[in-house]
Amino acid sequence: MAEDVKRRYHAPRRAEQAGATRSAVLAAARELFVARGYRATTVADIAAHAGVALDTVYATVGRKPGLLRELVETSISGTDRAVPAEERDYVRRIRAAATAREKLGVYADAVAAIGQRHAPVFLALRDAAATDADCAGLRKEIAERRAANMLLFAADLRATGELRADLSDQEVADIVWSMNAAEYYVLLVHERGWSPQRFGAWLADAWARLLLSS
Repeated sequence: MAEDVKRRYHAPRRAEQAGATRSAVLAAARELFVARGYRATTVADIAAHAGVALDTVYATVGRKPGLLRELVETSISGTDRAVPAEERDYVRRIRAAATAREKLGVYADAVAAIGQRHAPVFLALRDAAATDADCAGLRKEIAERRAANMLLFAADLRATGELRADLSDQEVADIVWSMNAAEYYVLLVHERGWSPQRFGAWLADAWARLLLSS
C-alpha cells in the first residue's frame, strides 16, 4: 500500500519535471533559431543553452525539424502544445459572434496576438525552408492548413448574409489568408513600426471594407 501511495506521489512530480524540461528545450531552441538561424544552430547548441544533456533533447522533443515544428505549433496555439483550430478559444468566440463584423474583429485581434509570438518563429522557418526539405514541407503544410481553415471561416461569414455577393467563398478565404500571414505582420509591425494593437484594428477595418456588403 505504501509503495502504491509513493508511486502516485512521484508520478505528478515526474510529469511536472518533464514538462519543465520540455519548456526549457523549446525556449532555448526558439532563442537560438531566431537569433542565429535554423541552419547555424545545432541540437548540441540547444541542449547546452537549455542546460540539459543532448539525449534529453532528442527524448523530449526530437530532432531539429521536430523542434522547429513544435515551436511553430506552440507559437500559433499560445500554449505548450499544438491545439486544433476548432479547439482554440478565439475560434469558439468567432463562431459564437452574431455578425460578420464581430467575427472579423475577433479574428483580427487573434491574428495580431498570434503574430507577436509567431512572426519571429515564422521568419526562422522561412529561412530554413530555403535549404532544408523538412522545413520546406512544414512551411507548405502550415500554409495549406491555414487556407483550409480560411474556407471554413468564409463559410461562417457567408452564413451571416453580410458578405459581398460578388465574392466567392474561395476569394474571401484567399483575401483573409494573404492578410493573416506572418509576412504581412512582419511588414507592418517589424518593418514599418506599427504596434500589434494598431495592426489588429487595421485588419478588422480593412476586412470589413473589403468583404462586407455594407
